[in-house]
Amino acid sequence: MSSQGTAKRGRSSNYEYVIARVRSRRASLFDDDDYRKLVRMGTGEIARFMEETEYETEMNALGSRYSGVDLVEYALNRNLAKHFEDLLKWSEGALYDYIARYLRKFDVWNVKTIIRGLYAGSDATEVEDDLIRAGEFGEQRLDQLLNAGSIEEVVERLDDTIFGDVLADAYEVYEAENVLVPLENAVDRAFYETLLDGLPSNPEIDSPTGLYVEFLQAEVDFRNLRNALRLARSGADMDPAEYYISGGKLFDEQSLAQLTANVDGLVAAVRESTYGDDLDAALNALEDAENLIEFERALDAALLEYADKLSNRYPLSVCPVLSYILAKEREVDNIRAIARGREAGLEPDEIEQELVIL
Repeated sequence: MSSQGTAKRGRSSNYEYVIARVRSRRASLFDDDDYRKLVRMGTGEIARFMEETEYETEMNALGSRYSGVDLVEYALNRNLAKHFEDLLKWSEGALYDYIARYLRKFDVWNVKTIIRGLYAGSDATEVEDDLIRAGEFGEQRLDQLLNAGSIEEVVERLDDTIFGDVLADAYEVYEAENVLVPLENAVDRAFYETLLDGLPSNPEIDSPTGLYVEFLQAEVDFRNLRNALRLARSGADMDPAEYYISGGKLFDEQSLAQLTANVDGLVAAVRESTYGDDLDAALNALEDAENLIEFERALDAALLEYADKLSNRYPLSVCPVLSYILAKEREVDNIRAIARGREAGLEPDEIEQELVIL
């Protein structure tokens, strides 16, 4: 991405072309009826169904090595990477930079996947097939990480990246406690807190930069909300400040820490915020649910709906592209959840509770 990306950043943004391509791709995504069909299929039927969709190329390419749920999962990852690489190929100027910056989320995915693989003693080939090659890391970097002999070596090889400092600090906690949570949380925080680096804090709202910042701030707010509720519901003795991500509009570190101890107050604060209307269904789900699963699904749907609203309001901007990225991720997550659920013998109704269906 580096040399090509440098050239692309120097050009004018080509919103019309990219948005037209994105709208075409979005129209081919699975709809809710497709999901309802899939939840009633066995894993073999799911694989055959996918072979007759746009996943055909990936299913055929991997079919000689994998079967069942493994085949479905690896095909999903490869297809996702292909679509997001296309976004970068199409985009130029500031639009390219906006997309490339956001797609670093897959560097996060890949770092976590490699660390988890080492922790579990997984085969390097299986870990490699689980990577999503859509972030900023090139083949050489990913190969170096895959060939690392230990988690400590992974941390050392990321020293010159946005994850370097926070991972080094988190590694000390990992060594002391032998749990991955500090490392994974550090990677998440590094990604979200650098999303807004170099962007103006109060840009003109209707400008391309302003819309991009508004979307990113919302995603940070939703991530903080998710983390706060997890902590509140877990009852664990953890410092909320360690999970706070700066850059959003809804919380500061102190207010989030206070509200983490009071779920009702947290819900009330969100209802009164600028996201109140957008999160109404999610907040109702939280109040009615006995666990966080339903709420987190509703929260994912709410973020997608929020992105869609921005897209409809500002159709010639980065918003339709970001909305498509979320929608494509939702499709992949839903298909993965269905395949895993069917393999585990869950009933269709149980699986549907795991899906993000608008």
